[in-house]
Amino acid sequence: MSVLQTVWATIQAEFGDFAEVERITRATWRMGEALLLGAAIGWDRERRDAEAGLRTHMLVALGAALFVLIPMEAGMDPEQLSRVVQGLVSGIGFLGAGAVLKDQEEGRIHGLTTAASIWATAAIGLAAGMGRTGTAVLATVFILLVLVSLRRFGRTLRRRHGNEHRDEGGRDTDTNAGARSPRDSSGTGRP
Repeated sequence: MSVLQTVWATIQAEFGDFAEVERITRATWRMGEALLLGAAIGWDRERRDAEAGLRTHMLVALGAALFVLIPMEAGMDPEQLSRVVQGLVSGIGFLGAGAVLKDQEEGRIHGLTTAASIWATAAIGLAAGMGRTGTAVLATVFILLVLVSLRRFGRTLRRRHGNEHRDEGGRDTDTNAGARSPRDSSGTGRP
């Protein structure tokens, strides 16, 4: 066997999982679905100038899909796959925590909605990666309803209850602006 034949045989062995058109189509569909559904959530966050936008949500959904798609394609036992999902849920929680910021002066917490949308986007990616298209699409619709419809409802509630909080610059503004520490009488967040 010549050197070129050896190299070609090695390349074929490395890409052996692409030998079947059905497997390629399935993997491409599931990854594409995760990307598109993650983009739908990310687009909303991008429009709101949130800490994590389009690219982040697309990557979270794609990564989550890959974390279940690869073991499933390799024939992993469902019990073992559940451990992969558990690890993914924990890991995404840490990623979402990076989007949460506390403004010490105003006592506001920013980024909770973005953190929650990252976490929910990972779940969408998991569903897409496992071939649960209906679940992934339905979850995306519900998440978008929450992000779009309840934003207005939240503003109305804050206005009715005397909270002077304003949505400045379209930022992610989940807040505890009216909350004060029991030791805090000034409203500054300091004892």
